Amino acid sequence: MTSLPSPAHALAQAMAQLPLIAILRGLTPAEAPAIGEALTSSGFAIIEVPLNSPEPLRSISALTRLFPQTLIGAGTVLNAQQVQDVHAAGGRLVVAPNFNPAVVAKALALNMVVLPGVCTPTEAFAALEAGAHGLKLFPAEMISPATVKAMRAVLPPTAALMPVGGITPDNMAAYRAAGASGFGLGSALYAPQKTARQVQDMALQFAKHYLK
Repeated sequence: MTSLPSPAHALAQAMAQLPLIAILRGLTPAEAPAIGEALTSSGFAIIEVPLNSPEPLRSISALTRLFPQTLIGAGTVLNAQQVQDVHAAGGRLVVAPNFNPAVVAKALALNMVVLPGVCTPTEAFAALEAGAHGLKLFPAEMISPATVKAMRAVLPPTAALMPVGGITPDNMAAYRAAGASGFGLGSALYAPQKTARQVQDMALQFAKHYLK
């Protein structure tokens, strides 16, 4: 049996393919196969199902079974028990809106990729010191490209900085020029009322704008 890559290597591989995280807030287990296919066929390599979605662990389990090469896990992870639950469902990714040292420590202990949410340099340095593999800059509506540029100037150059919140195909370029490593994409990409075809169309638009 082939062993899984280390978390850092798994994240690096996924980011090299397409450094965009599909945030599927509100996804149901019934939708998961079609939405997962729409995203992976569009080049997406990272999928997050927030834990405040309906039956998120079932969706994560289905996605990891159907798309084993994709880095899949949960968002809105707030405590260590939730990290354990995501791991038990087959998830390899933990994304949080905040920096909780216990969440980072549990994810590292379970060999999972962990991306805590930060909004200030103090939080960012603390999260990296705790072992975070990258940083979710959240909410991006409060973190302008100029702020990303200032943070990039002082943070380690290898630190992955991922703005999340209000990201559209049209505003990615300014953040990338400021030093963003990639993005988390929410309702502009997926919302519960969207069909798999609509999600695929948006996924292709995001990929095209990022790669151009």
